[in-house]
Amino acid sequence: MRKPYALLLSLLPALLAFSAWVATPSYAADNGSWSVYPVSSRIAARPYFYLSADPGQTLRDKVTVANKTSGPLTFRLYAADAYNTARDGGFAVRTLKEKQHGVGAWARPARSRITVPAHGRVTVPFTLHVPERAEPGDHPGALVALDERIETGPGSVSVGVQRAVAARVYLRIGGPTVPALAVEKVRLTRHQPLIPGTGASAATVSYTLRNTGNVTLNPKVRLRAEGLFGRTLLSRDLTGIPSELLPGQRVRLTAPWHGAPQLDWGDVTLTASAPGTRESASVSFLALPWLVAVLVAAASAAAVVTVRVRRARVRPSVPVRPSPRVRTTPFRPRSSRSARP
Repeated sequence: MRKPYALLLSLLPALLAFSAWVATPSYAADNGSWSVYPVSSRIAARPYFYLSADPGQTLRDKVTVANKTSGPLTFRLYAADAYNTARDGGFAVRTLKEKQHGVGAWARPARSRITVPAHGRVTVPFTLHVPERAEPGDHPGALVALDERIETGPGSVSVGVQRAVAARVYLRIGGPTVPALAVEKVRLTRHQPLIPGTGASAATVSYTLRNTGNVTLNPKVRLRAEGLFGRTLLSRDLTGIPSELLPGQRVRLTAPWHGAPQLDWGDVTLTASAPGTRESASVSFLALPWLVAVLVAAASAAAVVTVRVRRARVRPSVPVRPSPRVRTTPFRPRSSRSARP
């Protein structure tokens, strides 16, 4: 009987699970079954490909795929562009079916499919041709070894997954470098009890951090909150910031604020900084418990009604304007015939 996961695969063509694996002490991107890494130089091993070129230049290098299992494995080998994930800003690479614009379009392995024997390794040369009109700055990417087999999980309902391991490529094209950051769409969401003083209050600050320059940045973000009369309510460095914010990428982040004021009025300012750039953005807030807000609104409405009623009572009556006098024709008695001579 055909399992339900086949239907999911027909609706979601080949869900790929790509991971930018952190380099292990053996200098290779590794998932336990196979690893991908640059060919070591005579001086030292390289954890990643660190390449530099000018527009129009062609580079040549080699990548190694090692099989750690007891059976042969076949891989699809291709180059891909890198990006930051929207969830946490992690380093990720484009899938084989996605459009490539940088390293993914410029790098070409000598072989697109390789079979690596059990506990063996295969080294493949590749070329990277930088176009004449390539923009200066950083162009991150990766060389990916994709196992095209679709693995399924246990149970009657499962989702097919393809696994891949990628060796990162950090390419810098010669020319002016411009580090630039932007803090956008700052929002403050409050969480507080209905009645002041009956429970703990908190808030969540959400914002978008965007790399508007052409170099990879390791940004730092500081949160500062000021209350009424400029009182400092909070000032701290935020955690969970991507260590590598790639050029042109943006990530949506949140920061908790425990112990946020229940009754105050002020501003929250986020300042993002990296070598060569510093930008800030703020949002105002009014901390007012719902019960207090309802009472204030009710009191304001009652005051308005009272004022209008009093004005209506003391308003003078409008005098009636007299109608204009009608001019009458004077009366003249008619003479009788008997009175005539």
